[in-house]
Amino acid sequence: MALIHLHLATGKIGRPGMGPFSLTGQPNAMGGRETGTMATLLPGHRNPNSEKDRSELAHLWGIPSLPERPGKTAVEIFDALAEGTIKAIWIACTNPAHSLPHLEHAVEALRRAEWVVLQDAWQDTETAPFADLLLPAATWGEKEGTMTNSERRISRVRAAVPPPGEAKPDWWIVQAFARHLGKALGIPERAERLFSFPTEEAIFLDYARTTAGTEIAIETLTYATLDQLGPQQWPFTSGQSQARPFSDHRFSYPDGKARFQTLDRSRLPEQIDARHPFLLITGRLRDQWHGMSRTGRIPQLFRHDPEPVVCMNRTDLERRGWHEGDLLRLRSRRGELILPVAAADEVRSGHLFLAMHWGRRSLSGEGSNALTLAATDPLSKQPHLKHAAVRVEKCNLPWRTVILRRSDHPDNPIEPLLQWQAALRPLVANFPYAALTLDEGRWPILRVTLAHSTPPEDELLERLASLLALSGPELLQYEDRSNHILKRARIAERQLTGILLSGETAAAHWLCEAIKNGTQTDTFHRWLFAPLAEPPLADLTSSRIVCNCRMVSETAIRSAVAAGADLERLQAELGCGTVCGSCLPEIRKITLEARAVQ
Repeated sequence: MALIHLHLATGKIGRPGMGPFSLTGQPNAMGGRETGTMATLLPGHRNPNSEKDRSELAHLWGIPSLPERPGKTAVEIFDALAEGTIKAIWIACTNPAHSLPHLEHAVEALRRAEWVVLQDAWQDTETAPFADLLLPAATWGEKEGTMTNSERRISRVRAAVPPPGEAKPDWWIVQAFARHLGKALGIPERAERLFSFPTEEAIFLDYARTTAGTEIAIETLTYATLDQLGPQQWPFTSGQSQARPFSDHRFSYPDGKARFQTLDRSRLPEQIDARHPFLLITGRLRDQWHGMSRTGRIPQLFRHDPEPVVCMNRTDLERRGWHEGDLLRLRSRRGELILPVAAADEVRSGHLFLAMHWGRRSLSGEGSNALTLAATDPLSKQPHLKHAAVRVEKCNLPWRTVILRRSDHPDNPIEPLLQWQAALRPLVANFPYAALTLDEGRWPILRVTLAHSTPPEDELLERLASLLALSGPELLQYEDRSNHILKRARIAERQLTGILLSGETAAAHWLCEAIKNGTQTDTFHRWLFAPLAEPPLADLTSSRIVCNCRMVSETAIRSAVAAGADLERLQAELGCGTVCGSCLPEIRKITLEARAVQ
């Protein structure tokens, strides 16, 4: 709102290179708003509180009327589930048992629901255990349609592959249900008439006609036009796009004038205090997406951020005598979470940063939304997911276990890791801290990190090891029963393919590099079970990957900059930042830091 107000006050809306629209962070987020797939909107940006807008849509669809009251937003739906005023819920393509704020409340609402339908492409999300019925849905590359990007450009989307098994596109599932519901209600003919879309294009054309006379008018846009002219921006009238709306400074109100909104944002919904002195900020990682139901299956995407951490300003960390890797307990007024800490100079003193992606698929506890609050913005109804007041204390869990495992199947190296990860989740659920993540070098691996106040029971440890084929006479083993230390190594074709370290884990980081990169064990065999924090060989030294696409490390970039390379030369010689480009901001930052030191 503040950005929009600045543009309005200075007359810069509708001018080249200027404009605050659209502040969305997801593919097709604008498309969802255009089609009215929100409780606060109707198709064509129509207002559900407007009798005129409701009447026009009812006339277009040939129905008596539309509900006079808007539907409930996501947070309101789950409040109603918890109260029992909503009895059943149909969840499509989202994961509320991970993504909603005040997660304990959301999860309790799902437990109280009498009937939960989950329509998703994945059956192992955090929400899946609450589902009474799972409907397999086609995912992005398996279906047709359109999407609208953040510059209002509508593109055709074509399926790359057919949906697997019984999976169907979302529209097909909804339409089939509507027809069956019509029969159950005794109005089959009406249901057939209203839900008689044979293809995605038929649905698009029905939507397009609902935009007539609105600011996003595309009633003349068809698939044939998109195929012929390519992606087009709305509004699309007289056979062409209008690239720059509002250039005449006439806005979407009857009198053509814009409106300043009265904002009272002087206070956050939750303030820090003596008991909760830190402000927790949540956000995204560069290479992950939402609850990682898709991206969490791709080891390559963990190279940049391989494990969950809470980021703290280095001064705050040193002032408290804490060190990177220490486990911290974060407590808000709603829940708690245990995570290792990492120093981050870009985090302000008094603040913490936590990525929102990690959840019960990766941790023994909940993710960031165990801590967040369900207060919502009064205008947008967006939940206040970004800030929460928390207190932080060091967590005394001295007993650590690290298990690293590489697949034994070179032709299908990832699927066994996902199967192991799924099998381990119930076994590690009772550890105060457990992380199950993927990583990759030359080989993808599963990384298991456990922490407890006392040594785990021998039986549990053996079950964990057996699941990963880390038990048996063919393995190398070291055991110190008096100190509860157990170490095992699996070696195949002179390469380390698995390691279990329980009770003493100092060498875990460089052994991880050996497994990921397929280092020959001949070179470090004598140090395999040694309690060495520093790698015995330079080849086993790890460096954080900055460019995932080209596997370029921070060390390589800094060395090249020290030798005089600028960004153009880095791209030419190392290839970093030349594929997807998402690493370019970090490359520029490293380049500036390295030059400042010279």
